[in-house]
Amino acid sequence: MKLNHKFALLLAGAVLAGSLTGCGASGTPASSAASSEAAASSAVSEAASEPAAEAALPDGVYTADFDTDSSMFHANEANDGKGTLTVKDGQMTFHVSLVSKKIVNLYVGMAADAEAHEGDWLQPTTDTVTYSDGLSDEVYGFDIPVEALDEDFQLAILGSKGKWYDHTVRVANAQPAAEAPADGTYTCDVTLEGGSGRATVESPAALTVADGRMTATIVWSSPNYDYMLVDGEKYLPTNTEGNSTFEIPVTALDTPLDVVGDTVAMSPPHEIEYTLTFAYASLIEAK
Repeated sequence: MKLNHKFALLLAGAVLAGSLTGCGASGTPASSAASSEAAASSAVSEAASEPAAEAALPDGVYTADFDTDSSMFHANEANDGKGTLTVKDGQMTFHVSLVSKKIVNLYVGMAADAEAHEGDWLQPTTDTVTYSDGLSDEVYGFDIPVEALDEDFQLAILGSKGKWYDHTVRVANAQPAAEAPADGTYTCDVTLEGGSGRATVESPAALTVADGRMTATIVWSSPNYDYMLVDGEKYLPTNTEGNSTFEIPVTALDTPLDVVGDTVAMSPPHEIEYTLTFAYASLIEAK
C-alpha cells in the first residue's frame, strides 16, 4: 500500500524524533520517547482518516482498448481490439469478447497462484460476434475487474487443455460509449444473460434509430413468451406464429438493459429477469 506524501513527512518526522531520543544522553526524559511514539501514531491516524483517491473516471460506460503481450490472447477482431468498460460506484469492470472458446477461465494474478484461488477464477460468458463479412460466431467473453487504467497488470489464462499461462495486459484509452448512432437501420450483436441459461435471443439483432431513439427487434429461441417488460412498460409480441418476437426500446449501447420476459412454457406463467447488452463495436448499417 502506498503512503501518501503528507503521511510520509509526518512519519519521517516522528521517526527522526525517536532516533534523536535514542541516541541522546542518558538524561533525556522518557516523556520525549513517548511523545515521539504519539507523533507516529497520530501520523498514521491522520493518514488513515484522509479520503481515498477518487476513481479515474466517473460512473458510466466506456469503450477501451485491450492490449496484451500475446498474438493468441486478445480481443476479438470483430470488436477492433476493444471491449466495454463499466464504472459503477467507483469500481471498474472491463468486458472483452475473445477469439474463441479455447480459453475457459481467467485469474487476475500469476498462473502459479491460480490453482489455490479457484474461487477467484473469472467465469466466461457466451458472446456472439459478427465479422465484417457478415458471418457470426459464438465466443467466450469475460468480465475483468480493473484497478487502474493505462497500467500493466497480470492476468493468467486457463486453456481448454487444463494448463495456466501468464500474460501481461492493460486496459487503455477509455472513451465514453456512444449512446446512439445516427438515424438509420443497423444490425447489432446482443448478449442475453439471466434466467436458467436455456433461453437465447437471435444475434445480431435488428436495431432501428429514429430521431435519436433506438428500437431493437428481439427474437427469442422459443414461441412461449407472451410479453416483455422494459422499464415497467409492457410490450406484446409482434408476431402470432414462430418464435416470440418483440420490438423494445434501447436506452444505450454497451450498457446492460434490464428486461423481464413472461413465459407460458411453465404452469403457471413465470416472469423471468434478464439483461440484454447491445455491442456498439458490432454495429453494421443495414443495406
